[in-house]
Amino acid sequence: MKLPQTGRCQCGKIRYEITEEPQLVYTCHCTDCQRITGSAFSLGITLPEAAFRLTAGEPRALQRMPDSGRPNTRFVCPDCASWAYSLPRGGVIRVRAGTLDDTSWLRPTRHIWTRSKQPWVTFAEGDETFEGQPSE
Repeated sequence: MKLPQTGRCQCGKIRYEITEEPQLVYTCHCTDCQRITGSAFSLGITLPEAAFRLTAGEPRALQRMPDSGRPNTRFVCPDCASWAYSLPRGGVIRVRAGTLDDTSWLRPTRHIWTRSKQPWVTFAEGDETFEGQPSE
């Protein structure tokens, strides 16, 4: 992967860049993510908060209570409502991987909330899977 990587919301009003390789590429199969994405799961990356920088736009904060029971604040474009990233926790930020301009290098290796995954979803050998929210 080439750095920095750039990303944006659907309409392009919110833009960002990441300056470090992600610590993790993951999928979340919870029912909230299925509803929000209109798909079988959401795809995300985690990286140090200092490696993420907004370069354009002012996102709107939305709070929700996911299946984990921990409040989640996600930042969306005020115009197109694309979910770009979530409020940092413990110095780590979670970015919606599908908003990256180049997604060709993404390969998830961790899958969370697999107890609510769609039955046709399969995992590669060696991937980490969690029925719910991992403790870390």
